[in-house]
Amino acid sequence: MNTDPRFIHLRVHTEYSLLEGAIPVKKLPGLTAGMGMPAVAVTDTNNMFCALEFSEGASKAGVQPIIGCQVDIEYLTAEPGKRPERPAGLIFLAQNETGYMNLMKLNSCAYLDAEGQLPQVTVTELAQYHEGLICLTGGPDGPVGRLLRQGQRPKAEALMDRLAAIYPNRLYVELQRHPGDGGLPEAEQLSERGHVEMAYAKNLPLVATNDVYFPKPELYEAHDALICIAEGAYVDQQEPRRRLTPQNYFKSPQEMATLFADLPEAVENTVEIAKRCAFKAYKRDPILPKFADDEVAELRRQAQQGLKDRLAVIPHAAPVEEYEKRLEFELGIIEGMGFPGYFLIVADFIKWAKERSIPVGPGRGSGAGSLVAYALLITDLDPLRYSLLFERFLNPERVSMPDFDIDFCMDRREEVIQYVQEKYGRDKVGQIITFGALLSKAAVRDVGRVLQMPYGQVDRLSKMIPVEGVKPVSIEKALADEPRLREEAKAEEVVDRLLTYAQQVEGLLRNASTHAAGVVIGDRSLDELVPLYQDPRSDMPATQFNMKWVEQAGLVKFDFLGLKTLTVIQNAVDLIQKADRPLNVAADGTQLYEALEGFEYDIGAIPLDDEKSYALYSCAKTTAVFQVESSGMMDALKRMKPTCIEDIVALVALYRPGPMENIPTYCEVKNGQRELESIHPSIDYILEETQGIIVYQEQVMQIAQVMAGYSLGGADLLRRAMGKKIKEAMDAERPKFEEGAKKNGVDAKKAREVFDLLEKFANYGFNKSHAAAYAVVSYQTAWLKANHPVEFMAGVMNCDIHLTDKLGVYFQEVKKGLGLDYIPPCVNRSQATFDVKDQKLVYALGALKNVGVEAMKLIVEGRSNREFVNLFDVARRVDLKRIGKRPLEMLARAGAFDVLDPNRRRVFHSLDALTAYSAAIHDQRASNQVSLFGDAGEDLPEPRLAGGDDWLPAERLAEEFKAIGFYLSGHPLDDYMGPLKRKQVMTLDEVTARAQKGAAIVKMAGTVSGRQERKSARGNRFAFVQLSDPTGQYEVTVFSDTLEVAREYLNAGSQVVLQCEATLEADQLKLLGRSVSPIDTVVADAGGAGLRVFLDGPEAIGSVATILENAKHDRARAGKGPIYFCLMGDDLPGEVVLDLGDDFPVDPQIKGALRSLGGVIEVEDA
Repeated sequence: MNTDPRFIHLRVHTEYSLLEGAIPVKKLPGLTAGMGMPAVAVTDTNNMFCALEFSEGASKAGVQPIIGCQVDIEYLTAEPGKRPERPAGLIFLAQNETGYMNLMKLNSCAYLDAEGQLPQVTVTELAQYHEGLICLTGGPDGPVGRLLRQGQRPKAEALMDRLAAIYPNRLYVELQRHPGDGGLPEAEQLSERGHVEMAYAKNLPLVATNDVYFPKPELYEAHDALICIAEGAYVDQQEPRRRLTPQNYFKSPQEMATLFADLPEAVENTVEIAKRCAFKAYKRDPILPKFADDEVAELRRQAQQGLKDRLAVIPHAAPVEEYEKRLEFELGIIEGMGFPGYFLIVADFIKWAKERSIPVGPGRGSGAGSLVAYALLITDLDPLRYSLLFERFLNPERVSMPDFDIDFCMDRREEVIQYVQEKYGRDKVGQIITFGALLSKAAVRDVGRVLQMPYGQVDRLSKMIPVEGVKPVSIEKALADEPRLREEAKAEEVVDRLLTYAQQVEGLLRNASTHAAGVVIGDRSLDELVPLYQDPRSDMPATQFNMKWVEQAGLVKFDFLGLKTLTVIQNAVDLIQKADRPLNVAADGTQLYEALEGFEYDIGAIPLDDEKSYALYSCAKTTAVFQVESSGMMDALKRMKPTCIEDIVALVALYRPGPMENIPTYCEVKNGQRELESIHPSIDYILEETQGIIVYQEQVMQIAQVMAGYSLGGADLLRRAMGKKIKEAMDAERPKFEEGAKKNGVDAKKAREVFDLLEKFANYGFNKSHAAAYAVVSYQTAWLKANHPVEFMAGVMNCDIHLTDKLGVYFQEVKKGLGLDYIPPCVNRSQATFDVKDQKLVYALGALKNVGVEAMKLIVEGRSNREFVNLFDVARRVDLKRIGKRPLEMLARAGAFDVLDPNRRRVFHSLDALTAYSAAIHDQRASNQVSLFGDAGEDLPEPRLAGGDDWLPAERLAEEFKAIGFYLSGHPLDDYMGPLKRKQVMTLDEVTARAQKGAAIVKMAGTVSGRQERKSARGNRFAFVQLSDPTGQYEVTVFSDTLEVAREYLNAGSQVVLQCEATLEADQLKLLGRSVSPIDTVVADAGGAGLRVFLDGPEAIGSVATILENAKHDRARAGKGPIYFCLMGDDLPGEVVLDLGDDFPVDPQIKGALRSLGGVIEVEDA
């Protein structure tokens, strides 16, 4: 490294200057050292996101880090009525720790309480936090430079004097030169002379910088596109936009010396400044707020009392002495590591949540292995009952911060975070920043937009980039793997340009947001430890360092996670409580278990041996049951036939790529179809509960302890080394393991075998504490579904009330899977959310599409305890204008007004009149104008409702589908079922039963609800088509040859008959479409059956006669059959049947048309 450098870069924008800088932080030290510079500054725009990361990376590479920041200053007070001037940037560099602290304070000021303004600080704030900082005036675009360019020299002089007063001997006048073909850019031409004159006149030193944004000049064009992405501009636009020059790259000292040959002192001063800045950001040990004066004694007191309280109510898994001994052991380790405060803080906010009935999960991650945590109510799993190990959580042989991840009810998690803010101080609690990168697909879309390429073309190119796992592959890999992308780039220059630019910017950081769950709590104002950021959408500050670096800066992270399942459980329990029965009593009055006083509604108190719950698991009726909803899980459950909670724990642990291959062995051994394979008699008892298979990381640790004499701490280190495949560590452990095993009488060959086995499973093994906690939550949902099905399904549907697709699956389960009664959407019976009434599921008004739960609450409030009597009553009691036209249309389509007027079409077309009537009444009420006749609006005439017949049944169902998202009151194929049966077309239920006997070719009918087309590896198109019939929903795979012929019939809403190959794979019906025909052509020659038309009076006969006469002319080709009238009048002796004595055309359309007539009660096949 050069010990006598000529120039040091003091103005560098890394990738953390989001969508502005393009220098990766990791590459900056190498870039600097490569040019012989011993130091470099990072000055990102208005942030210090990488201060610690850069400090660590640079110092490890032998480069001196200079921590700086470009901070925007409000340098002119806006005149009243005029737009304020855009803030301008000054450069600040930290000389020492005081300067670093002040830089963090300034940075935090820029974001906190910004009230929607751009990040900026005032000159007053500069004066407040000036110590230890060197200030550069910002060059041509700094505040002084801007004033000079505007010809406001006196103002520029005044500002310079103010800065010189704030930073005595620490202010440098910054000069920049980025020459192009036409000389210096205009801004530099207009400001350089003024800067130099002021510097000489005021005896201020000059300093030369290059405003660096990218590493090499070749990246200029791609970087220009990046700036356009940030600004929402186009690369080739004529209007003014921000433009840099190809000179804004990381120049060598020689280039800078040449550029400023006329002002050598400006170059030399960069070195002087670097020597004055002798500070690097450093890592700190974890810092926590003080919870109590004597935290050790307080933790002991709470833990010992908590254990006593637990043991008074739980079944004991071991003698009390063992519990006490384990508690003492854990407390010793916690105290020795210095973590009592951590446990007390977590216990405090969890107890606060539980006291306020905020659902908290039983635990997650390795923390559930701690008895202290169980005693403090942090977790709800007895670690002795489940054989969970404390050392998996806190290893006495490897000091690391404990980490409790806490699950809270999704809806009330914020309350707990607010409590923590209030308890420790709002300035000491913050969220954690996260950064989103510009991945390949997004880069292609963004660059395509700024190049003004057609959206369709860019969209097509983006979709050509394959996805691996959850992330798209890089553009380089996509070009190598996808020939179509290469061809497009060759064929069009603009596509090649797009891909070149996108490749150069992909991977750079794009935006900042906040981590969904992480919260840090400090013992002092957070901006004394880290700079702060604030998301404009949040009222809570966030640390500017991300998860990895915030912990190294000394802050301790607490995870406040939202788990939807806890909300589902609470919702179900609330509905059971609303029905005035405790959890331990079923709807029919059966007592399910003995409940302790005070625990009647505690889901944690349910027994873990409920036969009905395990029967539900064994039959795989687990739709909506946590963790076991997927088809693969259902298949595993059927094979396993669980009989105890340990089986569910094992399944949660095994159901992952890799360990899955052991599921068949587990099931066979459990069900007596295979012998349990012994590994070694000394450790067989450890693997007994998992049928002789190593499933958990804890078992790896126990085997090392029992067989080779390891301590559990040492065994945890062995597990970590194996899991991370650290070769040196494993090579060191193998002889140690074999030696220990030999002492315990295990021969060397067996010891090697076991070590190899552990090595394989350490990577596969799952954290048992986490599996056990989530298995318990899964069991709680299964128990509710088995014992309180209606309330459970209502709870589930409330949590997904806005997801129509999921509601369709859940409703299918309610109706078909569980055979439960339901009440369709109704303005008189439904609530805004799903409810239960007399053990029937009451469909929620808020579950309809595009209505919103809040708007539906207005209807429920208007109804109060008095049902609506007619549509005008609704208009009088509910302000329909506030609800809005679209939600009202959805209510009419869904049949929510059927109870007031069964003619949905009339209601639908009368909504405008009803809304106007409602608005007039509510306006009158609001202005307190009461008429002479009493209540507001009573003197307003009721509007006339629209006339005309109702929609035909098929239209009615289509409208209902638009509102609900699936068919609720019937199915479009209902009227086709007779003719379809005569053509040997089967229902989904019949096909499923037939496929159980073996593969079959079948005919099925369905209404198409969706189609997704894909391309196979060979480039052939195929489709997944979703359909439904009156017995359920299903999906058919259609390959290219059939798809090409049938595509026009497979649009949403079409009704078709398919010939399919039906097979059962792992109890899942698989359907492969062979041919598709429109339904009407199939049933046209099905032959007519007779119809029975039920009438409630003779007045309907005229309309029936008209339809039948018209049918003779219009549908002459339809099959004919006899028609019978069934009269149902009160004055008749009973049901009177009349035979019309003639055959008429009969088909599904005629049947539907008759059913839609007023006075016709029902139409059935005769």
